Amino acid sequence: MPSCSPTLAARTGAPNTADGSRNTFTCADESAHYAFSVCMLLQQYRDHLPWRAEGVVELGSGDASAIADVVRTVPELRVHGYDISPASVDRARQNIAERGVGDRYTVELGDFFDQADSAAGPRPSTAISNPPYIPAPSRDILMPELWGGEFGNDLTLQLLKAGHRHVIVALPSYADPVTTLATARDAGYRVVNFLAMGLDFGQYSSEPVVRRQIERICAEGRGWAGPDEYMVAVALLTQDPDVPGDREPQLMRALQLHG
Repeated sequence: MPSCSPTLAARTGAPNTADGSRNTFTCADESAHYAFSVCMLLQQYRDHLPWRAEGVVELGSGDASAIADVVRTVPELRVHGYDISPASVDRARQNIAERGVGDRYTVELGDFFDQADSAAGPRPSTAISNPPYIPAPSRDILMPELWGGEFGNDLTLQLLKAGHRHVIVALPSYADPVTTLATARDAGYRVVNFLAMGLDFGQYSSEPVVRRQIERICAEGRGWAGPDEYMVAVALLTQDPDVPGDREPQLMRALQLHG
């Protein structure tokens, strides 16, 4: 089994939400955590998930550097990503070409939900995503591309309803993971396994309107954040009863939610 050692990669922009004129958002720690986690989960459950035969579909590729490193690390992996930002797609294709994985990693300009549903032939049953998750009452924030809806989990909830049997997704502790996991249960998903990491608040999560919304979510018992930090877990969720693992309680504790 190949080791998971993707290089530190910058997450550029926010996936699947820009209008084509995004700024650049860089978080090397988050990107590396996401890439390493995706790599580990795919390989640990390679005998249970059909990604070697079907490939993987990706919601929001951003600049593709993180997952391109995973594809380079895992020779059997094929990924087809979607992003609605032309600038990000151009950058993604450059990064993919530089890593020499263009035969196994492609990024398409378009909306994930529209394009994946209309794709010819059977679609992959495994989806991956590190979606935008900044919570705020509206897109009127420092970087609108990072807006994840009022509670930060809009795209994640949409992904859980998209019909993929297996989902690997980043779940931040302040973006209403309580509702996200309840929605996952209602859709027949279990938490198979996860990797969690603490992150410091940055410029965009520290914006006053965002911090007030985070404080509201936490006060309502729907999330957690410390004075200057939060948690992000990258979790494998499945609807397949044959995939072992039911770790939602452990995931909730890792996100500092004990209720």
